[in-house]
Amino acid sequence: MSEGKNVDALFLLYVPHNRVASPRPHRDDATTHIRFRAARGDAHNRRLRYAAPRPGLGSGTPRCGRMERPPRLLSSPLWLHGRRCDVCVSGAALTWTAATGRTRIPGRAGSHCVPVCEIVGVQEAAGRSQKSEPGRWPRVLQKPDKSQQPAFTVSYVGRGRQHRWRCSEVTFHCADWSTCHQWVQTIQEQLSLLTNRPKRLLVYVNPFGGKQRGRQIYEQKVAPVFSRAAISADVIVTERANHARDHLKTEAELKEYDGVVCVGGDGMFSEIVHGLISRTQLDSGVDQDSPEETLVPCSLRIGIIPAGSTDCICYATVGANDPVTSALHIVVGDCQPLDVCSVHHDDALLRYSLSLLGYGFYGDVLTDSEKKRWMGPARYDFSGLKTFLTHHQYEGTVSYLPATGSVGSPRDRMKCRSGCHVCQHNSPLPSVDSLEDETKAVLANGGPRDVWQVVRGKFVAINAASMSCACPRSPKGLSPSAHLSDGTTDLILVRKCSRLDFLRHLLRHTNKDDQFDHPFVEVHRVRRFRFAPRHHDADSELDLRDGGKGLFGQICRDHPACGCAAPRSTWSCDGETLPHTSIQVRVHSKIIQLFARGIEERPAFQDPGVLYAA
Repeated sequence: MSEGKNVDALFLLYVPHNRVASPRPHRDDATTHIRFRAARGDAHNRRLRYAAPRPGLGSGTPRCGRMERPPRLLSSPLWLHGRRCDVCVSGAALTWTAATGRTRIPGRAGSHCVPVCEIVGVQEAAGRSQKSEPGRWPRVLQKPDKSQQPAFTVSYVGRGRQHRWRCSEVTFHCADWSTCHQWVQTIQEQLSLLTNRPKRLLVYVNPFGGKQRGRQIYEQKVAPVFSRAAISADVIVTERANHARDHLKTEAELKEYDGVVCVGGDGMFSEIVHGLISRTQLDSGVDQDSPEETLVPCSLRIGIIPAGSTDCICYATVGANDPVTSALHIVVGDCQPLDVCSVHHDDALLRYSLSLLGYGFYGDVLTDSEKKRWMGPARYDFSGLKTFLTHHQYEGTVSYLPATGSVGSPRDRMKCRSGCHVCQHNSPLPSVDSLEDETKAVLANGGPRDVWQVVRGKFVAINAASMSCACPRSPKGLSPSAHLSDGTTDLILVRKCSRLDFLRHLLRHTNKDDQFDHPFVEVHRVRRFRFAPRHHDADSELDLRDGGKGLFGQICRDHPACGCAAPRSTWSCDGETLPHTSIQVRVHSKIIQLFARGIEERPAFQDPGVLYAA
């Protein structure tokens, strides 16, 4: 029918995102507003056409188009807030629609759709005067009465602003107990089919990190969510540094659990990662001290409940430092692979790095802040200002192996999001063993210039970011286009510059300008790199601790205004200092997995497509 003909009605329907116009929604995907035109003429002459498809909520959500309707498992009229609703559950979604009308107005009662994969749990909620007794079947109510009806409550994931999730609830009242039991049993059966969900977790709580609220956060915000999802948890409150790491390496019975959860900051998460990786390599017979060994991926997923000072890793992988949001990601069984960098000195493993390796400015900030832990989180601001005014510059040599053949670059502004195609395209990456063979062949032919790149000079800062390193103070992070699981790290070299230029570089971490658009800043996407300070022969723990020999060395360190630059800085590895400055770093792709899905894009219903019936 042509658009010039008369139109009888123009009204809005709230239908599933992946379905054409239908009186009732049956899909599990995100919903969107659809404009529907009912024109005069025979019903069989009406044709549907839809606008350009748009992505749905979360990763892996199909794009809109014509899809087959999933079979209904159970459908019946129930009561919600005293109003009759048509409720339906399929293998994909739970939907309910107000039976008083077909119009869906945003913000008002109407059609709702919750994917089964985002249902937290279901439980019976009996009325005040109707109680079930063992061995007796309750009488059937002739008329629905809200105060006496049997009911069941469904807890599900609700999305808020700034990537925050909340545990929402809806309570349906039934006419009789048989209907209530049937609904609860059907929904529980569908939840039991979700094999990616954890059933038993090992939880480590750090009571000392951040504002020392780790135990309170778990008991008040996380434990109730786990209880609704019928997840059992064995909780261990750590008593000292590296308690969780040592327990995972030697004592924990990992086969009994579906995942490991840490309640704390980035330091606590680093403990969990070190313990889990070390235990996996030990069980697999892998020598961690060898830089050429390929690590075996860990089978258990790791969950992060933010309770620290910055929670950089949680912010970069979820998008919010919210304990409830992280707990819900654990409940629904999300999985996000993560790269890990091994840091070696000669033939000894120093640490594993997941977010940031920093030499120069960030190393000096960490070293100074460790002496002022009594100041709390404010010590970072104080030490940062002090280090900026000192403005040390360090001489050394950086050698790196570029990530040739990978998709993306550090300056392409392609941010890593849920379902990132860069991480998917670069997996699996060429094996490092083949890269080593290529390197050896080039070395045999006369030099490493075709593979390894070498940069010498004085540097204010040398940073290696395996993720964006975003946090509330720096929403973009140190490398906005870094990816979580593409098998690379972004090597950022800040050469010798003035204090004013370096301040301009730091300020761009907080705005939308390109922070690498300075002549003294270089950024490279690499798979491996090495660093050697100028005085390589004197590299020792004693030199790093003392910072010079004799009285004059100490005076120069305490009073940098004399103009004598410090001989070397200290490497900062995820908030911990390293005892050596000469290091070699290698990226291991997808070694661990988080209970996360990456930062989600803006939901599709905020920019809806338009579907017409002419």
